[in-house]
Amino acid sequence: MSRISPPLARRIDRLARRAHAFHRFAHHPLCIRYAGEVVTLGARRRVCRGCLALALGFVVGSSVGLSLPPHPRAEYLLGGLAALLGLASLRLRLLKFVARFLPAMFGSVALAAALNRACAGDKGALLTLTAGLLTGACCFVAYRLRGPNRAACTQCPERLKAPCSGLSPIVRRERAFQRLSQRWIDAQQHQVQSLFQSQQRTHRQLLLHQKRSI
Repeated sequence: MSRISPPLARRIDRLARRAHAFHRFAHHPLCIRYAGEVVTLGARRRVCRGCLALALGFVVGSSVGLSLPPHPRAEYLLGGLAALLGLASLRLRLLKFVARFLPAMFGSVALAAALNRACAGDKGALLTLTAGLLTGACCFVAYRLRGPNRAACTQCPERLKAPCSGLSPIVRRERAFQRLSQRWIDAQQHQVQSLFQSQQRTHRQLLLHQKRSI
């Protein structure tokens, strides 16, 4: 098994990132049945609507929490609402604004405010911060254990088609990436083989020259 040179490996890595950039953060099939689950950015790039709402909620909540005056009761209330909405989203099909943005914003406000109090020397805020982080970690684990919702796939008339219209653009891009990267690997192997053969010819010529000189 031949080894790929480090420069070629880095080149293939860059090609892979560019080839799959349009769906890297889509997290859903790219068909019309999941159009409501993704946000289109630019011509082709798609981003998961839930993850985008989650990220925006973190940004907004952190900014608000760091700017508010300390209020422990409000932190507990917002943290409890965030956990309640997060757990409810595991069982119910809610709007992304309710299931992702609001829990992320409420939780981030509570955590950022607790962090602000902890930096000011409030030891009780450390307990609040730790409890909030553990609660968020438990919600994340519960979400991962539940797995993605693929109800649209079970009712799709293309469910027996491989690949379906939602995955065919990804498959086509992957096949194109494999063809191009394999051409690069074959070209490198050809260069290595040509260099080895050239060295062998040079070595034989040197041996022949030495024999003649003797």
